[in-house]
Amino acid sequence: METLSLLMDGFAVALTPTTLFLAVIGCILGTIIGALPGLGPSNGVAILIPLAFSLGLDATASLVLMTSVYYGAMYGGRISSILLNIPGDEPALMTTLDGYPMAKAGRAGDALVLSGVATFVGALLATFGLILLAPVLARLAYKFGPAEYFALYILAFSTLGGIASKNQAKAAIAACIGLGISMIGIDNNTSIVRFTYGNLHLYDGVDFLVAIVGLFAVTEVFVFIESHGRDSAIGVKLGKITIPVKDIMLCKWTMLRSTLIGFVAGILPGAGASLGSFLSYSAEKAIVKDNSMFGHGDPRGVAAPEAGNNAAAGGALIPMLTLGVPGSGTTAVLLALLMTLNITPGPTLFTDRPDVVWGLIASLLIANVVLLILNVPMVKFFVRILTVPPWVLLPGVTMVSFVGIYSLSGSTFDLLMMIGFGAMGFFLRKLDVPTVPIILGILLGNRMEDNLRRAMVISDGEWTFLFSSWIAIGFWAAAILGFVGPMFLRGVLKKPVPPTD
Repeated sequence: METLSLLMDGFAVALTPTTLFLAVIGCILGTIIGALPGLGPSNGVAILIPLAFSLGLDATASLVLMTSVYYGAMYGGRISSILLNIPGDEPALMTTLDGYPMAKAGRAGDALVLSGVATFVGALLATFGLILLAPVLARLAYKFGPAEYFALYILAFSTLGGIASKNQAKAAIAACIGLGISMIGIDNNTSIVRFTYGNLHLYDGVDFLVAIVGLFAVTEVFVFIESHGRDSAIGVKLGKITIPVKDIMLCKWTMLRSTLIGFVAGILPGAGASLGSFLSYSAEKAIVKDNSMFGHGDPRGVAAPEAGNNAAAGGALIPMLTLGVPGSGTTAVLLALLMTLNITPGPTLFTDRPDVVWGLIASLLIANVVLLILNVPMVKFFVRILTVPPWVLLPGVTMVSFVGIYSLSGSTFDLLMMIGFGAMGFFLRKLDVPTVPIILGILLGNRMEDNLRRAMVISDGEWTFLFSSWIAIGFWAAAILGFVGPMFLRGVLKKPVPPTD
């Protein structure tokens, strides 16, 4: 009953005209961003965070806007996957296997509507899972001490590169770069100035929002410039939009199974939607009696990864809100937003700021309904977004990034640093080094260092204290498995070659 009462309070926050308007705008912007190949939810949220500060939004409104963009981008990622055979982001990769063959067979509209329904089911049920599990995990987190938190951060660093990274060594290098950047500035414990080289602007450290916008938004600008602004084009005609009732009924159990698999994958720190999408598709292909049509345009091959990856997106919010550890790259960006707003994610968030948490959860429920309503009748509008050339998008992305960061800090030094991070992100992308572990290192580096120091003070320098509880040992074991496992699984997780006609 207490949970229901808190949820009703959340709806009182979410149903205010301003919050409701922001949720709708976030859903539209997110779907547009998700439909554009290569951007994805991480870039979308990073690009629009400065907008939230430019508008002077409070904590609840900012979080509602950004999570609506997050969910909207997860919805939008399926559009280019089905029509162009180009995934809008990594979790949408599995959707191309059966979505594009359906489109080639003249059923593009059916595939888009079915994927929209599967996305709705996965995201909605995952939000209910968030309602039920997040308070429980928050209470469990009170048992965590500095040793447990340090092991948890190690787990996050070990797994976040995971399946999304092609090379675990490069993911580890990226994490070390992030940890190194987090050490810049005045040490919280000793007040010693570290790695500033006499520059007063660096005494407070590197602003993680500057790093995030630079590594995501500005890097995309450089990539677009390098590609000489090539225009996108629709590969398959959309045709008539109908509600494929028969396909929806065929896939009803597929959606439920995939939602459960994706949700569990999302809760695991670092696993994220990519793993949820892959496991959902693979499990469904193994479960159904006749899987001969998988890869040839089977509707279940569209519903499974879409329900799985969107359930994972909802599940990834649980460790972020309750433990302060992001479950995916996008939640790492959302974590930076919370920290910038002086909100500390963790077990006390549910008691200190219930208006933020439950207002967010209620807004997610509303956003899912809004996205379903938008993505069926307005799908032709979103498809047209694919024809927008990069030279139209570039000025908008650049303007939002520069104006937003300058309005936040009023410092031209931050603008130059943002460009520097953008250049670094561009070269790292050329080297196939992932940037998400860098962001995670900047976000969690100081907290990781503080917990290590507390553990050493409590134990009088005895390093075995880091393995003093079964919770810590479990996190260490999961970290080793999460780092080593993808080396053996990566060959299995490669996209299968689509069958030839």
